[in-house]
Amino acid sequence: MNFKELPPVKDQIRKCVRCGRCRTVCPVFAEIRNETAAPRGHVFMVQMLRDGVVAPNAKIYEKLGNCLLCETCSTFCPSGIDVHELNAAARAYITKNQGSVAKHLIFDGLWTHPHLLRHATLMMWGAQASGLQKLARGLGLTRLLPGDLPRAEKILSRIPLRSARSRLAETNRAKGERKLRVGYFLGCGTDLFNPDVAVATVEVLTRNGCEVVIPRDLKCCGLPHIANGKLDTARSLVLHNLDVFTRLQLDYIVTDCASCSSALSAKNLQFVLGEKEFAGRAAEFARKVIDLTAFLVDVLEVNTWELRATGPVRVTYHDPCHLAKAQNIRKQPRELLGLIPGVELTEMSEADRCCGGSGTFSLTHYDLSMQILDRKIDSIKATGCDTVATCCPSCTIQLRHGLKRHGYRARVLHPVQILARAYRGAK
Repeated sequence: MNFKELPPVKDQIRKCVRCGRCRTVCPVFAEIRNETAAPRGHVFMVQMLRDGVVAPNAKIYEKLGNCLLCETCSTFCPSGIDVHELNAAARAYITKNQGSVAKHLIFDGLWTHPHLLRHATLMMWGAQASGLQKLARGLGLTRLLPGDLPRAEKILSRIPLRSARSRLAETNRAKGERKLRVGYFLGCGTDLFNPDVAVATVEVLTRNGCEVVIPRDLKCCGLPHIANGKLDTARSLVLHNLDVFTRLQLDYIVTDCASCSSALSAKNLQFVLGEKEFAGRAAEFARKVIDLTAFLVDVLEVNTWELRATGPVRVTYHDPCHLAKAQNIRKQPRELLGLIPGVELTEMSEADRCCGGSGTFSLTHYDLSMQILDRKIDSIKATGCDTVATCCPSCTIQLRHGLKRHGYRARVLHPVQILARAYRGAK
């Protein structure tokens, strides 16, 4: 669809009354303190793009890129403007007019082919395991990397050897009587960087009477592509995954990743596909998609009689933006943690404040990302907890890096990992 005809661009810009409410909640504006970094400033910029006042070039993209797409501004906007959609649409428009070869190779090539992505991750693991990454840092070779990567490459410091897909079967039978047949949307972040979360997810679901199907030809949810101006590629990924899941007879489609469930939500699919394409099978698909913690608490009602305390665990919970703001899922992760014997939950201040990760943002805007992260780590440290729970692989990577930078010893786990350990304690 033409940029000017996209519903957010065509209909929503005129809603902005310039009140500035978005400035008071934006984590990026809190650090930069410049109107060009404020959501209101981005709305102006998209309007000028639409009207031809400014050209779709790298300079404008850079300014729009100072945005996490965390949806905080959209959540608090009194006029109901989806500022993140305006920003994403403008990024796609600029990328179409002036895209880079590197971005094309990464998001149209590598990230659309899961086997290539796994091979690339395996190479990164090899560099870490062999000491090449450490050697490259010592020799100063990492300084040759473009942009913020010389500093940002430290974030990916714990790459597992085996992906979740290599550890899990395509069909995992329910233990005991089968209650539901569930599709598991295994996202890239969980598969490649947090495979233990996937193992725990399947373990908990099968223990609670679910047959779990993990399609082998599943591809990325498309959210990294939306964030990096590749809206057409995101659309093709969504349509591919629709074909994959439409062939299966499923009661629900569950994902442990906040970003994936947000990307597969009805609202985001309407933005990516357009209203006409969304109607029908895409709408039916979206109705089945549900966050793992919401599924366990609201639908499945997990059995608690088998749970055993594995020792006192002092936990604080971080709300991923794509779960709390994009989907308004806040209470279910906390309720799930409350079911686990031995868990003592202590709330941090501003638990739903962005950690600054936002997928690839921490790699492309490392210094700014760390400024935002420091505020989050200070909140975590104030709780004195030994475990941080969160429901997003990007947040997990970011928080682990932040805790390491601050020298604070705490684990970062998905609530389902803590739940799975309590089930194992029953043995």
